Amino acid sequence: MSEQKINSDRFCGVLLHPSSLPNSGICGTFGTEARTWLKYLAKNEIAFWQFLPLAPTDSSGSPYSSPSSFAINPWFLDAHDLVDDGYIPKISLEVLPGTISSNKKLLDFGIADDRSNALGKLLRESWHLQSPSRQFRFAEWCDKQFWLEDHSMFMELRKQNNRLPWWQWPKHFALREMFQLNKWKYNNNELLLEHKLIQWHLHLQWQRLKKISNELGIFLMGDIPFYVSRDSADVWSNKTLFSVNSEGRILFQSGVPPDYFSETGQLWGTPVYRWNKHKRTHFRWWRERIKRQWQLVDLLRLDHFRAFSGFWKINGDQQTAQDGFWSPSPGLHLLNLLRRDCGGKLPLIAEDLGVITDDVEILRNYFKLPGMKILQFAFDGNNDNPYLPENIHDYRSIVYTGTHDNSTTYGWWLTLNDSNRSNIIQKYGGDFVKPYWRFIEIGLNTNTLLFIAPIQDLLGLDNKSRFNTPGTIRGNWSWRLEKFDSCLIEALENYNRLSKRSGRIFHNLKSSVLSEYF
Repeated sequence: MSEQKINSDRFCGVLLHPSSLPNSGICGTFGTEARTWLKYLAKNEIAFWQFLPLAPTDSSGSPYSSPSSFAINPWFLDAHDLVDDGYIPKISLEVLPGTISSNKKLLDFGIADDRSNALGKLLRESWHLQSPSRQFRFAEWCDKQFWLEDHSMFMELRKQNNRLPWWQWPKHFALREMFQLNKWKYNNNELLLEHKLIQWHLHLQWQRLKKISNELGIFLMGDIPFYVSRDSADVWSNKTLFSVNSEGRILFQSGVPPDYFSETGQLWGTPVYRWNKHKRTHFRWWRERIKRQWQLVDLLRLDHFRAFSGFWKINGDQQTAQDGFWSPSPGLHLLNLLRRDCGGKLPLIAEDLGVITDDVEILRNYFKLPGMKILQFAFDGNNDNPYLPENIHDYRSIVYTGTHDNSTTYGWWLTLNDSNRSNIIQKYGGDFVKPYWRFIEIGLNTNTLLFIAPIQDLLGLDNKSRFNTPGTIRGNWSWRLEKFDSCLIEALENYNRLSKRSGRIFHNLKSSVLSEYF
């Protein structure tokens, strides 16, 4: 395909995490509303559905600090589909936590946990009633999931130890003493079954969604953090791959150095990788981790991509990120292996935001990975700002009004002073009565492969609907759509009109499109 033909194909998408889907009283699920959402996207010729990591969250609701990076969040399991498919009795819907009193505007993490725990128990209690063929398919699937046993043990031990971090469990469990662990597994086999059944049913429900997305021509774009939580099944079961000692103390931790935004840098508190150990195993853990995600999505966004080139390494006992140092990453080697694993393609997107050095750009460009451009970062008064629409020349860039970590575009607009607003209006013209639509239009008109708008921007919502504020631990990750109403339908229809006007297209040719661009 010629470069001219390639550059004529441009697409649009929407950022919406499944937890924000409406109508379920607690949390968005993989059920009816998710299927309806895919159909809305296809009807309005929106080619990409982007979401955050599908993994379980930490106690603050963040999917970027998961207790299990191979698993899917149990909150997404749809109870109505389980009833319709004959896995739990219909009467159980009436007694599930959150059925009577619920707040559809916000996700309640505690009730979501209680509901998924109740579903696990119901699935286990009804399991003996399932057909031999279903039980065989389940056993066959479990045998192929190398991570599942450790995940199930970790989550159940965590529950039985009052959700304490694993290094505060009884020593024989924290150190994974196999005699004690096998004895415990034998005595808790039925409870471990609950965790495995939940993951199997999440797999079944998501594969149903993926099949629909394939039929409709919708691309599923996932997300994966670079680091994993210290308090996770991943670290507990693979301590030698991470910079922790056997008792869980971090030896070296992750973060970013001081910059314009923070005098002391950012300290993330996750262990960095022992890359020499990964090299000796030919990066098996990393490759299995990415392979798992490619089973779920068409494209995968690599969060904190710059760490594939070099990462900021801080002593584990430091209280700020000031005294860290740069250390090289084997990203070239790892990405080459991932490309080979994927048959010579690399359906990845580089989150290349922040202070990006030449070595990071060289690595990204070597693998021809799309990078990200955020319009909210563009208007600082510098004509050479790389996020200004007129400075975005790389066709492979993915343009956003903002991400899940930004203010909503309307909320951001309201924080600008009159002078900044006036300069933007004068420079770009058009109708700024609804500034969010004008910025969406500006983004759509860039000559880039893909433009994505968060759902909050399509709806013109202010910062009361912001999804996450970095550096804070309260009030994040809980925003939800209340329902699929006329406002949402009109917003998607308007998005479709603007996309067509800008020359962006939609066609049900997913496999051929992926082979051309990734």
